[in-house]
Amino acid sequence: MTEHPLKIYETLDSNLLRHLENSRDFVFSDGALPRKFKLIIAMAFDASYGTVQGVKSPAEQAVEAGATKEEITEALRVAQHLSGTGCVYTAGQALKELFSEK
Repeated sequence: MTEHPLKIYETLDSNLLRHLENSRDFVFSDGALPRKFKLIIAMAFDASYGTVQGVKSPAEQAVEAGATKEEITEALRVAQHLSGTGCVYTAGQALKELFSEK
């Protein structure tokens, strides 16, 4: 696994890193929406933004939180409808390891 992209802030600005971690914990905790759906939403946004690692990480976390392949792919249908086909290519690159037939 690659190094976490915010690791530099451990020494550069640990207060900012702590703030980001607290915010992430607040946003992705179970509430009216379960954690897995919040992660799927984040994954769909990142697919729309064209960030492969941004799709891969929340998708993996969503699966760990109980999301199914079908839930993830249906969310990508919505992302494609709203953002265009590019997000499907991005997600395809990100998800090939997670869902490839072995």
